[in-house]
This record gives sequence, C-alpha cells and structure tokens, in this order.
Amino acid sequence: MRSERALLKIMITMRQFESAVKQLHRQGFVEGAIHCYTGEEAIAAGVCQNLAENDYIFSTHRGHGHAIANGCDIKSIFSELMGRSTGLSKGMGGSMHLFDISRGLMGGNGIVAGGLALSIGTAYASKYLNDGKATVCFFSEGASNEGWCHEAMNMAALWKLPVVFCCENNLFAATTPSFKTLSVPDIYKRADGYGMPGICVDGNDVEDCVDKSIGPIERARNGSGPSLLEFKTYRVEGHCMVIEDLPVHRPREEVDYWNSRDPVALYKNKLIGRGALTDADINKIYDEVETEFADAIEFAKNSPKPDVAAFLKKASERYAL
Repeated sequence: MRSERALLKIMITMRQFESAVKQLHRQGFVEGAIHCYTGEEAIAAGVCQNLAENDYIFSTHRGHGHAIANGCDIKSIFSELMGRSTGLSKGMGGSMHLFDISRGLMGGNGIVAGGLALSIGTAYASKYLNDGKATVCFFSEGASNEGWCHEAMNMAALWKLPVVFCCENNLFAATTPSFKTLSVPDIYKRADGYGMPGICVDGNDVEDCVDKSIGPIERARNGSGPSLLEFKTYRVEGHCMVIEDLPVHRPREEVDYWNSRDPVALYKNKLIGRGALTDADINKIYDEVETEFADAIEFAKNSPKPDVAAFLKKASERYAL
C-alpha cells in the first residue's frame, strides 16, 4: 500500500503529465489525437493502490493515467508518445496503445469497449491456472452501451471469473452527453442483471476509490467472481486535442462546477486539514515531479525513432506476410 504522500504524488504526476503532453503536442513532439485524463486521476490512483504487480490491467484510449498509476516507467511513457524506440510499445503504439506486460498492463485500446472483451481472456486464464491474479478492466460510460460490454459481463458472471469492471463515467462520450445515451444514468445498477455486486464510487475522491475497490479485488482473487464499479467523475477537458470543445459542446458553468471538485485539490486539502502534509511538503512533491519530467522528456527527445523497415521485416518473417 502506498503512503498518503505517495498516493498524492501519483495523482500530481498524472496531472502534470497531461500538462506536459499538451505542451509537447503544441511544439510538435507529440502528434495525433491525445486523450487527457485530467480530472479523473483519483480513479486509477485509487484502484491501482490495491493491485499487486502481477495483476492485469486493461486500459482505454484515455490511458495515460492508468499507466502512471500502475507504476510504468515515466521515461518510457513519454518516449512512446513521442514515437521513440525506447517507448513502452517501442514507439509504434502511441498514446492509445501503452503496453507493459512486465507490470500486467495489457494495453490501451482505440476501439470503444475493446478492452472489455479482452479482459475476459486473462481472467479466464487466471481461473484456469488458479494463480490468484485479479484482472481490472477500465472502460467508459460510452463503452457500457456496446454489445461487448454485455457479453463480457455475462460471461464473467456465468463463469465467476476474477475480473473487476471499472466504469469511468465522465458524462461525455466524445461530444455526446451521457443523458442522451443512457436510459438509466446509474451504470452500476446493471450489475443486478448479471448477478454480480454493483458499487457506486465518488470518482473524484481518491480515498473513496481506494476503499470501495478493495473488496471487489479481493472478491476476484478468492474465486467469488466479478464486480462492477461505477466511478462518477467528469472529463474537464475536451475529448482530445483535435476536437473543439467549449463552448460548443458543454456549458462553462458545468465545467466550473466539476473543477471545484478537482480530485487533486480535494486530496491535498484533506491531507493538509488533518496534518498529514504541509504546503511545503506538497511543493516539494511538485518539485520532484518537475525534475523527473525534465529528465524523462530529455531522454525521450534524445532517443532514436523506431526502425520501421526492421519491424516490417520481422513481422513479415513471423506472420509470412
């Protein structure tokens, strides 16, 4: 278990990472559609707090925070986003495809709900091998409407697979608000239809995320089957770096309200309020993160780009293309 300071540092690292990525995007070092995790840091930090290194995680297209919370090397994450051979996916996956098999990170997915179907694979393997591993599958409220979501949850419940389904309900799928797509706004209530526990979590309160994910993860480990957690949160930034957002798709007042419930600020204030940390302690965390990022970004910039010709040759030999 991480200390309170370490938990806050993970959240600050996620927040500062997205700020750094946006700047690198503007400078041309990072290209394409970048889906930021800003405002949702408490979820990944809280859930991953309760995981062991050999557990499995399935991420999404908005997966930077999942990789950081899982303890992936920050240099390799920056390198991947900059398309360098030292990246998590050797510079060939980019923002939406962060893999680190050594830490059980089974990758992000550009296909909405794609991770749900895949997560059943590792969960079934763990049950078959009786290895005590848990699988955690992050997905969105938009993905909850895909057919794969139903199929995965039904199969997981039927076979009592060791998987925890973690729905990050940030109220928007690209530019569509959830009230236009969800017949019932509380996704966790769907769990009743599959015969598994459904739990509602304050996705902006990291301690609530920690506390309410402990039981489902242990339930998965001990063979009792899957659970569905719905983390109520909000995507305070646009869907990605290339789609216009405010004021076209969302009212400023709505964003301002959720910014007032900023998960990083909420946790900082909690820790200061109960005397666990001081302002000086928190400023030191920011300084540490800034130093780590400076080294990581310099490392990424100086790393070579992948040898595409060699990759194609290897793929051709392996798959007889």
